[in-house]
Amino acid sequence: MEISSQVWFVTGASRGLGRAFTEAALAAGHRVVGAARDVEPLEDLVTRHPDRLLALRLDVTDRTAVFDVVAQAVEHFGRLDVVVNNAGALFTGMVEEFSEAEARAQMDVNFFGALWVSQAVMPHLRAGGGGHVLQISSIGALGGFPSTGLYSASKFALEGMSEALAAEGAQFGVKVTIVQPGGYWTDLYTSSTATSPNPVYDPLRAELEKQWAEGSIDSEPKLAAEAVMTLVASDDPPLRLLLGSMVYDVAFDISRRRMDTWASWEEVSRAAEKAVPAPGTQVT
Repeated sequence: MEISSQVWFVTGASRGLGRAFTEAALAAGHRVVGAARDVEPLEDLVTRHPDRLLALRLDVTDRTAVFDVVAQAVEHFGRLDVVVNNAGALFTGMVEEFSEAEARAQMDVNFFGALWVSQAVMPHLRAGGGGHVLQISSIGALGGFPSTGLYSASKFALEGMSEALAAEGAQFGVKVTIVQPGGYWTDLYTSSTATSPNPVYDPLRAELEKQWAEGSIDSEPKLAAEAVMTLVASDDPPLRLLLGSMVYDVAFDISRRRMDTWASWEEVSRAAEKAVPAPGTQVT
């Protein structure tokens, strides 16, 4: 083993972006713990890299299981260096259509799953003198879009938590990067779960289907993996990294429109604040 070899912990490692991240890390000579609900698709990689890939079954929504699997990973490889919170799910439907169970299920995977992993790995990263946590977010965290509102909500929550985690972990040498991918050819959409449709949204749904029917030009996951390898190799990684021209342009467009709106309402915003002494304080 080379001194530069790292130990990676990747959730959702058996498919899509998670599989690409796992393959890229192995190709670079690193050791990887590939965690997934179904690890069977990782068997070919385990066969090729029996000493450097440990496949562990994990449902990230089970907090106890997350802590147990992270402990197994550290016991097996001795430490953790890079943690990739990639496991995710997509529930589609208009906000009004979501049942409580569906809304909670969306948050359980995309937010709470990443939270449990972040909590479980931090003690080990601190003990090792640092590390790098990659939170795989989405273009959906840039704004809310029709039919993916709860997905966006889960990613907004992930990013808010991750900003705090970055500030908290910095004193221990732990770096955090929020990765915001655009379109990649994964099974996120084909494996998505849809709500029961409310007929009042049929016109909007038809318009969305028309837009989607025009076709999507997405990218190979290996390009995202190459970007992540560059990110991890950086001595000064950013808090946020956009992946793809489309998401890059969308991010700037949304940011400009928000700034324009804030500026146009500046007078109202500033008028809503005027510092006064605390209630009940006697001014002399």
